[in-house]
Amino acid sequence: MNKYSFYTTVLVIVVIFGIIFGLMFGIPKYNVWRTKIAIESAQNIGKAEMARAEQNRMIQIEEAKANLESQKLNSLAEIERAKGMAKAIEIENGKLTTKYIQYLWVRNIDKMDGDKIYIATEASLPILEAKNDKGSNN
Repeated sequence: MNKYSFYTTVLVIVVIFGIIFGLMFGIPKYNVWRTKIAIESAQNIGKAEMARAEQNRMIQIEEAKANLESQKLNSLAEIERAKGMAKAIEIENGKLTTKYIQYLWVRNIDKMDGDKIYIATEASLPILEAKNDKGSNN
């Protein structure tokens, strides 16, 4: 056996034992490190899910507030419509004189399109159609 082959054999044996001892101590350390990283990753995922849930909850709260505000405004509009209807009923029940109502009617004739004019009669029935018979011999 020559001198170099002895040193080579010893070197190979030392390297093999070094690898075995390195794996004996390195694998448990690696497993601990991998577990620690997995736990941190799970915690980060949990934090992200919690933040997402909090954001969704805030969105739902804001939508509920907007719906409440909308319902309040709708109810105020209904109250105003009811006041207007009450005022109209009050006017129709004779609080205003017939002369004033006729004045308002004549004043609103200008706003009509002019095709049809409804004239109130004594029986409160409108004249629906009137023809101009200038060309007839009656």
